[in-house]
Amino acid sequence: MSTTEVGSTTGVMAGSKPVTTGTTKAGWPLWKKLTLVGVILIVAIGLGVGLGVGLTRGNGDDDDSGSGDGDNSGDGDNSGDDDTNTNNTSVWQPAVGASWQIILKYPISLDDDSTDGLAPNVSIWDLDLYDNDISIFKALSDAGKHVICYFSAGSWEDWRDDAGDFADADLGKGLDGWEGEKWLNISSPAVRKIMKKRIKYASDKGCNAIDPDNVDGYQNENGLSLTKEDTISYVKFLSNEAAQYNMSTGLKNAGGIISDVLDYVHFSVNEQCIEYSECETFSAFIDADKPVFNIEYPSKAPKVSSSAKSEICSTSGNAAGSNKFSKVIKKMILDGWVEYCGTTKTYTTEVDKS
Repeated sequence: MSTTEVGSTTGVMAGSKPVTTGTTKAGWPLWKKLTLVGVILIVAIGLGVGLGVGLTRGNGDDDDSGSGDGDNSGDGDNSGDDDTNTNNTSVWQPAVGASWQIILKYPISLDDDSTDGLAPNVSIWDLDLYDNDISIFKALSDAGKHVICYFSAGSWEDWRDDAGDFADADLGKGLDGWEGEKWLNISSPAVRKIMKKRIKYASDKGCNAIDPDNVDGYQNENGLSLTKEDTISYVKFLSNEAAQYNMSTGLKNAGGIISDVLDYVHFSVNEQCIEYSECETFSAFIDADKPVFNIEYPSKAPKVSSSAKSEICSTSGNAAGSNKFSKVIKKMILDGWVEYCGTTKTYTTEVDKS
């Protein structure tokens, strides 16, 4: 932040001291008096303007305040996206240990747009941004629920309505095991411009937060030479964009960049940290009073053995570091079925398979 220095000013010499000669001193002519007044006014105005500029800049009313549009209103370049911490009280911050359900395979089904009878009775729903109608999000909001809207921010999906908006040059290798998906060049201004539209769409549909998937392309064979720094910049960009609409942002997996983006994201959505004994990495969110929404996919779900469930629901062994995690046990396809720790019941949320 720059400030304007108000330098010292030299006095204006009106003339030399008069010499006494014994005769009456003649008065100044009018033109000299007017000249003197003009000079004094010019100096005074100059000092006032300089001081005013200094005070204005000192109050922080410049582009570094983070309140202006800055580069975020442009076409998605990197400038201005990395240094604005959007982790503030204007966006929703979910609580550690909050209950949740995630369904991405199908849209959920509500009778007459009512949540009466909706199971399970959880406070947070992570749902596909595109597949669910706006009426679903509104009904959940009216019932006091919060909605996290899922979309893939790091991969191209050939079935999405905006698939044709991506340039071929921004598409990398296919995602292993996921037909119709390719890694995206997340540093591309064109890709970021499309993501801005997606984030605005999430706001228009009433989402409280975004769950941008596949941001960890640098850890995979992506075909685009993506780096860790690319991902850090991209997550900050996504968070800054979402914050413009008062939506919070989750970090999907990507444990290697947590320390770099923890101040910019509001929760973790983690898959299989217990299966891979990685939960201690994600416990940094709990230490920061931010939840970890953990998903485990036992191989035989929905028939989960008591031993498999015990391992998932513990906080030792493979589950070390998972204390206070919001755990759900799901099938890999992420349909309506879910099981929770602390209860023997399972739930199946009604979905629309049409």
